[in-house]
Amino acid sequence: MRAIWSGAIGFGLVNIPVKLFSATQASELDLDMLDRKDHANIKYQRVNANTGKEVDWDNIVKGYKVDDEYVVLDEKDFEKASPEKTKIIEIAEFINEKEIDSIYYETPYYLQPEKSGSKPYALLRDALKKTGKAGLGSYVLRNRESLVLIKPAGDLLILNKIRFQDEIRDTEELNIPEVKIKPAELNMAIQLIEQLTTDFDISNYKDTYNENLLKLIMAKAKGKKPPTSKLKIVHSKSKDLMAQLKESLAAPKRKAS
Repeated sequence: MRAIWSGAIGFGLVNIPVKLFSATQASELDLDMLDRKDHANIKYQRVNANTGKEVDWDNIVKGYKVDDEYVVLDEKDFEKASPEKTKIIEIAEFINEKEIDSIYYETPYYLQPEKSGSKPYALLRDALKKTGKAGLGSYVLRNRESLVLIKPAGDLLILNKIRFQDEIRDTEELNIPEVKIKPAELNMAIQLIEQLTTDFDISNYKDTYNENLLKLIMAKAKGKKPPTSKLKIVHSKSKDLMAQLKESLAAPKRKAS
């Protein structure tokens, strides 16, 4: 794996030199965009809006419009805005991870200590395990400030980017009608939830869509007509909610996919 950032975790007066690695990878197939006529690859160009000519990456800069004029920024400007946050993940406070709603979670990363940071890294990891807490802080990566949560996972420290409050859309525009639920319906729904409750095991779930799509692609590559699978959606024939719940409770438990 290749590190995407290197810097340090600030833990009180303790400095922990670390490297940051992406913890996830895409599972979907790498599909190219093609011209329907001749299957040629589609390429994107960076075009000057005034001249219509293509612009090389070396000649592209970033700017912010102020009074119809652009203020152009370079890499030094981005660092000057907050030099410490581009190099240090400062833990501002320690919190109970369960207090953070899942809507705020964004992207996970692995933290690896540099040689000089091995002991303080282990100290922070073990202290977080012992207290059941997580470290909340912020840093800047690719010209964007992110809130982060640092927590232990086995021998590792994991960094989770979390969203700022102003990045979450307000729900006032949603129309959620008020509905009265009968006690019997609620009890039946609780029974169904309890019947389907298990210990969570992520290994039970696989990306079967991509497996099936790859099989279809390989069949087409060999000149075979891919089999057509019918959409199977099982619904209750009854429109009565209680009847649907009773049928659900009587139905065999479905396997994870």
